[in-house]
Amino acid sequence: MTSASPPVADASVVPAPPSRSLGAWGLDILIWGGVAALLIYSFEAVDLANLSRLVTNSANLQNFAADLLRPNFTDWRLFVEKMWETVQIALWGTFLAVFLAVPMGLAAARNIAPGWVVQPVRWVMNMLRSIPDLVIGLLFVVAVGLGPLAGVLAITLNTAGVLAKLFSEAVESIDKGPVEGVRATGGSRLQEIVWGVIPQVAPLWTSFALYRFESNSRSATVLGLIGAGGIGQVLFDRMNAFAFRDVSAVVIVVVVAVTLIDLLSQAMRKRLL
Repeated sequence: MTSASPPVADASVVPAPPSRSLGAWGLDILIWGGVAALLIYSFEAVDLANLSRLVTNSANLQNFAADLLRPNFTDWRLFVEKMWETVQIALWGTFLAVFLAVPMGLAAARNIAPGWVVQPVRWVMNMLRSIPDLVIGLLFVVAVGLGPLAGVLAITLNTAGVLAKLFSEAVESIDKGPVEGVRATGGSRLQEIVWGVIPQVAPLWTSFALYRFESNSRSATVLGLIGAGGIGQVLFDRMNAFAFRDVSAVVIVVVVAVTLIDLLSQAMRKRLL
């Protein structure tokens, strides 16, 4: 007795498009409707009604733009020197932050640390991330005085909170196989982390650290506005003096420096990853 062959699907029949349930549609409407309602509600709060001032005050904007298009590089040596100081602040702040973020990131990963350790560490991480750089910088200016040290310490704490979160999320997404393999050979808890966890997350950690170094090069510029060293103080002084041609030169120096740092970071990623 021969078995019946399975029916062959007709290639000319177009399958019906996938359908979504009424509940899924309702959830989408609720979410995106809420976003739209929030945008409408906050329209006046952010003063978007006065967007026309860009046109009505166009004369002031034109005068300002005219100076920005004629940068004055008379003090270029000072600008480059202060920008180099800013880069050094960002470099040391990121370097110290990585040393703080590695143990915090491991302690905040739910798959390798107990719950009674994870939650307090996450609270510390949230606190470090939530306090703006300028506030932390002001605290350190009061503590250690004006200068680049306050900028380094401010960047260190804020970046440590950000990197610790990213590091912990990378640890939580690892493959359990290598860790179980180290455990099966009789390895200790520390050996599981060193040989089973770190090799998997090292590329991501490196990428995160390099990205934060790029970001900190810009953050260090802003910290100079409160006397925490770097080119920000020069930028602030020239803006207060309405020396917009000097401001334009400072901005160009910052853009060039950040661009070079970005190129260097890309080269390091290709080399290390």
